[in-house]
Amino acid sequence: MYLTGNEVRKKESFNLDWYFCHERDAACKERQGGRPVLEKGDKGLRPVKLPHDWSLDYPFSQDAVSCGSGGYAETGTGWYRKVFRVAPEAVREGRVILRFDGAYMLARVWLNGTELGRHVYGYTPFEWDVTGLLKADGEENIVEVEVDNSAQPNSRWYSGSGITRDVWLIGVRPVHIASYGVFVRCEDVTEEEAALVVETRVAGTGAGADGRVCVKSCVYAPAGALCAEAETAEAQKAASSEGAGATGKTAVPGETAVSEKTAEEEQTFVQRIRIASPALWSAQHPFLYQVKVSVWTDGEKQDEVIVPAGIRSVFFDSEKGFLINGRREKLNGVCVHHDGGSMGAAVPAQIWERRLEKLKSMGVNAVRMSHNPPDPALLELCDRMGFYVMDEAFDEWRILKGKELGSNTHESRGYSEWFEECHEEDLTVMLLRDRNHPCIVIWSIGNEVPDQTAPEGYLTARSLKALCKKLVPGCFVTQANDQICAEPRAAREEFLDELDVVGYNYVGRWRTRAETLYDDDKRARPDRCVIGTENGGLGGVRGEYSLRMSENAGWWKRPYYSAPVAVGKLLHFTMVHDYVAGDFMWTGIDYLGEAHWPARSASAGVLDTCGFEKDSFYFYKSIWKREEPMVHLLPHWNLDVEQGTILPVLGYTSCDSAELFLNGKSYGRKAYAYPDYGMTERYGHFDREPEPVNTDDLFLSWDVPYEPGCIELVGYRDGKEAARHTVRTAGRPAVLRAACYREKAKADGQDVAQIEIWVEDEEGNFCPQSDALLSVSLEGPAELIGLDNGNPEGKESMRGKQMHAFHGRALAVIRSAKEAGDATVSIRAEGLAECAVRVTFA
Repeated sequence: MYLTGNEVRKKESFNLDWYFCHERDAACKERQGGRPVLEKGDKGLRPVKLPHDWSLDYPFSQDAVSCGSGGYAETGTGWYRKVFRVAPEAVREGRVILRFDGAYMLARVWLNGTELGRHVYGYTPFEWDVTGLLKADGEENIVEVEVDNSAQPNSRWYSGSGITRDVWLIGVRPVHIASYGVFVRCEDVTEEEAALVVETRVAGTGAGADGRVCVKSCVYAPAGALCAEAETAEAQKAASSEGAGATGKTAVPGETAVSEKTAEEEQTFVQRIRIASPALWSAQHPFLYQVKVSVWTDGEKQDEVIVPAGIRSVFFDSEKGFLINGRREKLNGVCVHHDGGSMGAAVPAQIWERRLEKLKSMGVNAVRMSHNPPDPALLELCDRMGFYVMDEAFDEWRILKGKELGSNTHESRGYSEWFEECHEEDLTVMLLRDRNHPCIVIWSIGNEVPDQTAPEGYLTARSLKALCKKLVPGCFVTQANDQICAEPRAAREEFLDELDVVGYNYVGRWRTRAETLYDDDKRARPDRCVIGTENGGLGGVRGEYSLRMSENAGWWKRPYYSAPVAVGKLLHFTMVHDYVAGDFMWTGIDYLGEAHWPARSASAGVLDTCGFEKDSFYFYKSIWKREEPMVHLLPHWNLDVEQGTILPVLGYTSCDSAELFLNGKSYGRKAYAYPDYGMTERYGHFDREPEPVNTDDLFLSWDVPYEPGCIELVGYRDGKEAARHTVRTAGRPAVLRAACYREKAKADGQDVAQIEIWVEDEEGNFCPQSDALLSVSLEGPAELIGLDNGNPEGKESMRGKQMHAFHGRALAVIRSAKEAGDATVSIRAEGLAECAVRVTFA
């Protein structure tokens, strides 16, 4: 039974005990009042846990109507059903809200046979007050959900299908804080003091409400101590909409607070709270305060909400770029899509946490949520772990985009069909939901929208920007433009003028800009703030090294020894020109979709869909983590080439220089010039002895005749060895190895554990040549919910129990079955010594 606790606000997960069927398995034979009646009745349903993505439950197919853009995945229509009970007192004495964090897409919801409504956009939350439809005597209720993702192709990447995010049942009292009703913003931030402005919207304060409403806000420092508080009471029950003279009572003398009535029986309380010597939030130091806001009537607590808050100032400057707390910092960013490899679009937070930890270790400090509002759990991780975020609303406005990548047999569909009807509601709820996150430093109202070249497009940009400014005062707004100086139609100047920060996608794409990059526009419009919202990264398929341009591969897929040249040129420019706020590289992680058969996923990331590091990971780390001595060489030394073949060997390093050895023989020491430096104090004086350089590129290269054995790259600082990377030619695969990311998890039916699997030879050398067929079995209170190997052309089921290793690696994901205890995951393959790992669920 739900909502049985004594808390004034009860927010309970509504993710368990659902049943589901897809139209492939059970047809809808008729509808009663719009509600589907399934052909097989309840017998056609199978149990599922939410979040749930049905698209990966079925085989990839070249004939899928989602096309290559959607990853050749199943879409269609699915139905969900849940039977549940609610505590009678929660229904009789309060309000009950049913909230969906997201469902892709066109979701319709019924409760006890009555339709609650419809929600179109697959990436924004929606909710209803269901109090009046619930059984007040504790009897069974039935909620039914139809998710219709049949309008295909409707996405330029894998969208997934189903109730792909968390669902909540929320119980509150009649007088309560409205949904997303607490807004905490920072003003006048310095190292000495800062002001937190807490706005609280209280619902249920209309003429029929009893008692005088009071709002208390308590601010707790990162270490947990109470550091400030404020109390505000409404002046009188009949306060006008202009906010009649409410008085404020605060912990700090001289502060003010006001309350304001609205026509919707809500009252807004505004409190300004001074914080002395604040611990400022940044990516390096993500200090989080807790703001506890409670609502009282006649001395009795009615509601309470806790909001994490980061105290920081954000500014974008046309000369200095991005400033956090008055200090210039380069945004070393990556774009990410919303899927989680074998998890599809239903991604547990722990999957993101492991990925973000790896990106952080690479030197990433910023993430662009491409190209839609993210799961709120991902933003919470960015707050806590320290990432600057570009929160993005839409990939499409009024003009439709083509989505038939990998197929020319379908007409495209898209959000443009619903933009006029839905965009204001969707952007509003995104802003209200996300605006408390200190990680968000800039808001993107769109990505590569064709409207940027349309005569009236600037008007849409203006209205979207105005809504952002209204709900998040002082925020910075951008749009990711891919048509600046494009041919035959370019982004219009009046469109770009609407943006606080002009976002550039693929800045070097057109004519001489391949050489000049941002410089032409800087000279023409020195007053503009600019940022690289999306530019090409190294990407590539993990473990594969093309020596030539592959036929029909696309002009952007270069040989491994050539790819870092153009990427490094833009990266170098961005890092040394202050006026460029930063860059979001495409992409941080491989993602499903945007592919041509036989591929079903894109390989643009520095991490593959399993979260395994590619060589390109170390390229960026060598630049973004200069303080950390490191070297990395490629390719691996098990290539299928004849002995004596001349191979380009690349080295990525943060050291002053690096030397390559093959079987003990040196192929010379080399260095590159980043960051370059000149004389100081007087002519001929250098703070550091100049290192002879071999290249202007951001990597080193040697041409080496291939012979099996041991190849090593040694990095030097101040003439001494500082780092070494050793790669040996692996022998025959002999042993399976596995390690668990976090060997303890919650026994809640939701938490997951991630098991990395790899293959070694008898000497313990990693075997990149292995494609062994792995079988995964499980004993204990858990279930296997995903298998992946990072192969963009893999067609094996991600929901099965077997999968081939891809270049020696694979990943398994298990989920709690809700009982406590130890689960043992065993991995076997013919001819290889098996291995096992243990995970404790408690």
